[in-house]
Amino acid sequence: MSPAPDASGGAPPLLDLADYIRAQGIEAEIVAPGVEMPTVEAAAAVLGVPPERIFKSILFQAESGACVMAIACGRARVDARKLASLTGLARLRLASPEVALAVTGYPAGGTPPIGHRERFPVVVDARVAAQTWGWAGGGRKELMVRIASADIVRLNGAQVAEVVTERMAEADPGGVPSPGGGR
Repeated sequence: MSPAPDASGGAPPLLDLADYIRAQGIEAEIVAPGVEMPTVEAAAAVLGVPPERIFKSILFQAESGACVMAIACGRARVDARKLASLTGLARLRLASPEVALAVTGYPAGGTPPIGHRERFPVVVDARVAAQTWGWAGGGRKELMVRIASADIVRLNGAQVAEVVTERMAEADPGGVPSPGGGR
């Protein structure tokens, strides 16, 4: 299920989100504000936008090993039970940083909502889909991408559904420290 290590026996090489964006011909902007953005609040402050404009790409792994990504905005907390019900994947938990890197091609904390190494189900929360655009992980912890919600849905063949809890979290969802997903 995961790609083989490279010839040196290490992790597979990182993907370049800019290459994917060019290949797809979409309008998206990758920015490097010069600092890591470990929380939604930090990313929103650096980019000068409300927290709801920050889209988090959160990878979950089922007991079977299959992965699914939820994309939520702001401080919303993804409800793993709703996600499991929508996808049919049992016992979802946050994917480890190693799994996130192997499956998506990007490090946890910088995972973008598009352009992943492997195909897996993606569920975009209705609050994300309702926005014209937002900022998401740009492929590295210090990068963000301004992207249209419609492109996220289309490029992933994503399902749009209510996938967050009604209660807004005080901190980022599920202990995820970065808007780019993972852990």
